[in-house]
Amino acid sequence: QVQLAESGGGLVQDGDSLRLSCVVSGGTYSDYSVGWFRQASGKEREFVATIGQSGGSTYSADSVKGRFTISRDNGKRTVYLRMNSLRPEDTAVYYCAARRTGLGASVSAAASYDYWGQGTQVTVAS
Repeated sequence: QVQLAESGGGLVQDGDSLRLSCVVSGGTYSDYSVGWFRQASGKEREFVATIGQSGGSTYSADSVKGRFTISRDNGKRTVYLRMNSLRPEDTAVYYCAARRTGLGASVSAAASYDYWGQGTQVTVAS
């Protein structure tokens, strides 16, 4: 059974940076591509970024391109989301999710991911 655990959220100011971590346990880590999603209060879950099994391919939402970077350390079974130039509209619960396929169709669809973490809160104050 694959389990994911996020950490690194917190309260920051407009323009600050944070790095979120997602530790993947169980399963064969290299089999999974891993994505980050976020859900603001009262809104639907939104795709943020995803990374392929080897880490060589990434895909990000337009809203975070140039500010957020996804990466993975396969030795540590950890996927990171580096968030720079944070804005109040980035405030949300951030979730990581894994699926046992590479990047391709439906990478931004939450329903295409099989395993989810519990989420970590990111709050950006203006």
